[in-house]
Amino acid sequence: MQYPSLKDKRILVIGGSAGIGQAIAIAAADSGADVVIASRSGAKLAAANARLPGARTAVVDVTDENSVRALFEIVGAIDHLITTAAVVQRKPFFDITAAEAHAAFESKFWGQFYAARCAAKWIRGNGSITFFSGISSRRGTPSLVITGAINAAIESLSRSLALTLAPIRVNAISPGYVDTPGHDDAAGKRRVVLEQVAKSIPAGRVARPEEVAQTALYLMQSEFTTGTVVDIDGGHLAA
Repeated sequence: MQYPSLKDKRILVIGGSAGIGQAIAIAAADSGADVVIASRSGAKLAAANARLPGARTAVVDVTDENSVRALFEIVGAIDHLITTAAVVQRKPFFDITAAEAHAAFESKFWGQFYAARCAAKWIRGNGSITFFSGISSRRGTPSLVITGAINAAIESLSRSLALTLAPIRVNAISPGYVDTPGHDDAAGKRRVVLEQVAKSIPAGRVARPEEVAQTALYLMQSEFTTGTVVDIDGGHLAA
């Protein structure tokens, strides 16, 4: 069986200016899709456009539903929506402030919620929405208390919206640790964490953004997959 082609399909990647989102945008474009990249940062969009000259770009603030709605008015009809934009808080429970916790929910949960609600009327038949959660939804991590709660909420949202928005397909990708620039910091502490994780999981390494992108392409092309959370964690949950 051959999966439906992405050639000439219009794919909107919110958060597509860097990291996993950018890898998805590149993979989709390589598959012949018409790609639109949206992000809050105009500078990052310009840099992304230099790497992917054929893609259109648009600025959006995912924490503002009006901004998200305006994005779809500009982009118009699409076939698939991918949303990866997020603020991730890596702080212990008693160190994170209420403002930081609210900001994280506004970015990752409400941002994806707004995107799905605004996208629904613009997605063509056999189209899809792919959210991003993370394995902290099911694997407790002291430094990811808020992020884990957000990821669990996103996974629940994806299952409910698969019923609510049918025949639009709604799924979520739940990555483990991925080697992206977001894991770099001045002290190099996060790089050390990645190396420690790599030693502790069956795959023996963390994921590359391009590998997660292939999962996103599968979900766009697999017309019988909906209401599903797909783990790509190198066996982290099994370890």
